[in-house]
Amino acid sequence: MRRRQVSAVAVLVGLGALAGLAGCGNRPNNLETYYDDPAPLPGTSAPVAPPVSRAVDPPVVSSSAAPDPRRAEAALLSDSDVAEEGVAPGAGRVSGCLSGLAAGERKSVSWVYPSGSALTHEVTVYADRSGEDVVAGSHCAGAEVSLPPQPGITVQRAWCEGSTCAVLVAKGNLVSALSVAASTPARAQDAAKRLLPKIAAKLTAQP
Repeated sequence: MRRRQVSAVAVLVGLGALAGLAGCGNRPNNLETYYDDPAPLPGTSAPVAPPVSRAVDPPVVSSSAAPDPRRAEAALLSDSDVAEEGVAPGAGRVSGCLSGLAAGERKSVSWVYPSGSALTHEVTVYADRSGEDVVAGSHCAGAEVSLPPQPGITVQRAWCEGSTCAVLVAKGNLVSALSVAASTPARAQDAAKRLLPKIAAKLTAQP
C-alpha cells in the first residue's frame, strides 16, 4: 500500500516538472525580457529623465561701424605743409560744389593768402559709402582739368572756375577736398598742382 502512494507522488512531481518546462518553453529566450524593470505600482509615477540643456547661440545684432574722425584729422594738411604758399591760418571754408559733398565725419583747416584769397582743406570719412563713389558722383562748376595722377589714390578729379580751383581725391572711405582761391587762374592751378602730392601723401598714409 505504501509503494502505491510513493508511486503516485512521483507521478505528480513528474507532471509538475513537465508543466514547468512547458511554460518556460513558451517564453522567448531573451535576456532583455528577463531583466526588464518592474512596472510601477499603482499610485506611483515612473521616474522622469532630467531635461537636457542645449546651447543657444546669442542673437546677432547688425550694426555698422561708426567712422573714426581721427582718420580724417590725421589726413589734414598742416601749417608746415603749406608754409611755401605764404599763407596764414584763417577761418575760410570750402565753398561751391565741395560744400555739397555727402555728409560724413569731416575735419577742415583753412589759411589765407596776403591778398585775402583762401586755401581750405577738408577730409571726410564715411561709414556707409566709398570715397570713390563720392568723388565719381561730384560735379563742380567750371572746367574739369587734368592733374598729374598720384600713387595710392583710387580716384582724383579737379575743376577750375576763374581763379578758384577745387580738387578731390579718394582712398577707401576717405575723401580729401582742396579749394584754392588765388588772385589769378594761373596761380590757382599752380597752387593746386603743388599741393596735390601733399594731400595725396597724407591720404595714402591712413590705414
